[in-house]
Amino acid sequence: MFDCHVHSSFSGDSNMDCNDAINTAINLGLQGISFTDHLDYDYPDYDDVFLIDFDKYSAAIDKLKDDYNGRIKVLKGLEAGIQPHVIESTLNVINGYDFDIVIASVHVVDKLDLHNGDFCKSKTQREAYTRYLEEVLQTVTSFQNFDIIGHLDLIRRYGCYDNKSLSYSDYSDLIDAILKQIIKMGKGIEVNSSGFRYNLFSPMPDFSIVKRYKELGGEIICTSSDAHSTGHIGYKFDYLKEMLLNSGFTYTAHFEQRKPVFSKLD
Repeated sequence: MFDCHVHSSFSGDSNMDCNDAINTAINLGLQGISFTDHLDYDYPDYDDVFLIDFDKYSAAIDKLKDDYNGRIKVLKGLEAGIQPHVIESTLNVINGYDFDIVIASVHVVDKLDLHNGDFCKSKTQREAYTRYLEEVLQTVTSFQNFDIIGHLDLIRRYGCYDNKSLSYSDYSDLIDAILKQIIKMGKGIEVNSSGFRYNLFSPMPDFSIVKRYKELGGEIICTSSDAHSTGHIGYKFDYLKEMLLNSGFTYTAHFEQRKPVFSKLD
């Protein structure tokens, strides 16, 4: 299995050394690890925390690819936080480097931060979740230079609500529209185990959404930890494997040179 979503010390919210991350992945028996450090233009109140030196980043990951060749596959990626007004700037970075994988994520909606709770203030859960999913749908229809959508139901991690669930049946029209557009574009989704770390008691997205993606014809799905420390690399991947098998998947995907490569689940 591959861990397709990992943050290193190049990201402003992680202190994890790349070599430590890689050696942890090797010890866990993973076949590969994708570093997907942050690019989030105009992130509220953070300024340049999520902006990194991509020349330095690209060169460093290329060296690691060579250093660990034959031991584990090291892949160079990017997690792009998408807002409508930052698409052009984001594309300039994506097109400027030879990334293996680009994850598109929605971290900010209507210029309001999900993480600090600003977005959910003065909104009911229904209002907040609906608006978030609308923005994800807008992202997949207006932005096409990505490979997978990150943590599709991220809003439930940060919503200030007692019930942290976001099931397919509650938002089926919006979720179907998102998933159908992803499939139509030949893109994929991830199943992200960080939901367990945030006491959501399931990965993101949850089983009902992953199952629906498969029912609609979705085939490209990556296993991800969203790790920011070594203890979270490959976290609960045995659970992810069983979840994918129960959803009807027989393969997982990782990306090399922006192309999906499939590995059989057995």
